[in-house]
Amino acid sequence: MSSTASSQSIQSLQHFASQLRIHSIQSTTESGNGHPTSCCSAADIVATLFFSVMRYDPTNPRDRGNDRFVLSKGHAAPLLYAAWAEAGFIQTNDLLNLRKLSSDLEGHPTPRLPFVDMATGSLGQGLCGGVGIALNHKYLDENDARVYVLMGDGESVEGSVWEAAEIAQHKQLDNLCAIVDINRLGQSDPTILEHNMNDYQARWKGFGWHTIPVDGHDLTALLEAFQEAANTHDRPTVLLAKTFKGKGISFAEDKMNWHGKALSKEDAQKAIAEISKNLNAEQGAPVIPLPTTQQSAPPKILSVAPPAYDSEKSVATREAFGEALVHLGEANPLVVALDADVKNSTFTDKFGQRFPSRFFENFIAEQNMVGAAAGLAACGKIPFAATFACFLARAYDFIRMSAISQANIKLMGSHVGVSIGEDGPSQMGLEDIAMMAAQPGVAVLYPSDAVCAYHLVQAAASHEGMVYIRTSRPKTPILYGNDEIFHIGGSKVLRQSDADRLTIVAAGVTLFEALKAYDELAAAGIHVRVVDLYSIVPIDTATLLDCAHATSKNFLTVEDHYAHGGLGDAVLSALSSEGIRLHKLAVREIPHSGKPTELLDRYGISARVIVETAKRLV
Repeated sequence: MSSTASSQSIQSLQHFASQLRIHSIQSTTESGNGHPTSCCSAADIVATLFFSVMRYDPTNPRDRGNDRFVLSKGHAAPLLYAAWAEAGFIQTNDLLNLRKLSSDLEGHPTPRLPFVDMATGSLGQGLCGGVGIALNHKYLDENDARVYVLMGDGESVEGSVWEAAEIAQHKQLDNLCAIVDINRLGQSDPTILEHNMNDYQARWKGFGWHTIPVDGHDLTALLEAFQEAANTHDRPTVLLAKTFKGKGISFAEDKMNWHGKALSKEDAQKAIAEISKNLNAEQGAPVIPLPTTQQSAPPKILSVAPPAYDSEKSVATREAFGEALVHLGEANPLVVALDADVKNSTFTDKFGQRFPSRFFENFIAEQNMVGAAAGLAACGKIPFAATFACFLARAYDFIRMSAISQANIKLMGSHVGVSIGEDGPSQMGLEDIAMMAAQPGVAVLYPSDAVCAYHLVQAAASHEGMVYIRTSRPKTPILYGNDEIFHIGGSKVLRQSDADRLTIVAAGVTLFEALKAYDELAAAGIHVRVVDLYSIVPIDTATLLDCAHATSKNFLTVEDHYAHGGLGDAVLSALSSEGIRLHKLAVREIPHSGKPTELLDRYGISARVIVETAKRLV
């Protein structure tokens, strides 16, 4: 890309920008809804990127060498679809299927389309994903592909944007270029800064970014700005593009109350007639710069070393997670890890020490950690992101959008439940099972001992899709032999007899309380069976059905989690058609600081309470 654009190239870009506006108007009018004015403000930016700046194979959006484009302002999806239509990947007529059930051209982009790396539309997330993609290109694949993230000015208020800005600067992501479409108008009001370009520049400069204010409708200025960004080293660049919402539509341009409104057919005809004056009847197909060919052998993936735990020792499942992650990293070069300043508590520091180039510290920025993990997954990596379970709540919208993306990310939440002890309720993950199980396609695993945790880390890496692993702070005894087999969707029946009258289902620390209760109940002549439900989603319905038939459909569930949406509800949902009788022992109030054993008993999930409840139930 030359620093000076020819008049012919500018005329070509003007044509394509106009064509993108026309496509966006036509598709949203046909649909009867959408955001044509938001598309029009960014049309010059997108045309410049897609038809002059970005290097990509328009026939193969998944090419590893492609420059990547992330549409953070996902409501401008018709503009993205129009660009790929002009590039030749989508049939122009298909644009008129926007937002139809039969079409993957949805209201906001999802990875059902091969040119979309992650679902967007919940604002403030695109830059975090872009950070993950840029980390991959710079530090893992070590190629020269660049990453462009188109953001709206309204989403600049989101805190996650500044988490990403901080990390991008810290990691010197000079292959990352953000573009803020500063069109002044939000959905219901003008934006905070409107067109105050000096304040925008001061904020991004304060985060250490190279800033380029630019007229977002001046094609020559845009080309020069993107060239300057490409020539900037050791820090990311942001183009602060002053634009006008509805640009090209005289009756809507820079006017309120047009956000999210499709033009009527009559208004669309007027707008298209106005914009068509900038079309070039002789313009041919765009000439798109191709990427550098990426030729590399597929990574060699080995078998993971088996665990070797001493059955006489106690090990925390969070520690086993860290050990397993190191062995997994040794076997599979695609595995990477992300932390949010708790690596010495989640034991991901072991992975970081062993594989520093594959370990990404996000500091206290959980939203960026999950978003960056999704970006790394979009590049074919297998990211494990770990923090305290309670802090994943801060990143829950990113988890939700990752689920929509069907991102291949693995999350670990440690320090769950009242069993963490003295740190108190703000540090206790007590709603995480409910959070994770609510998202479709997310496997939820809860190992009770180190052997199970070790094997489930390996199972998570092999599983295609999101996985959540719940681990505990306290050291727990070794229950299983190192060669025991665990799989996603399984469970283990640890105690049983033909005389059992009640099935006790537990996982994590409460499984050990259930085993203590079993011994006391057995001494009293009361026969119960105990199930380790280490896979909560998907759940082992077949084993639970066998237990139901054997114990007269009587169940007691015990969990270090709030009562709603946890293990008990998972069992109840799986067996709802069987007419079972189920009693849930769970944490039913906001806990207090205290010693773990005191808290388990105080909040009704200890062996003592299990025994009392079992006696009452049978």
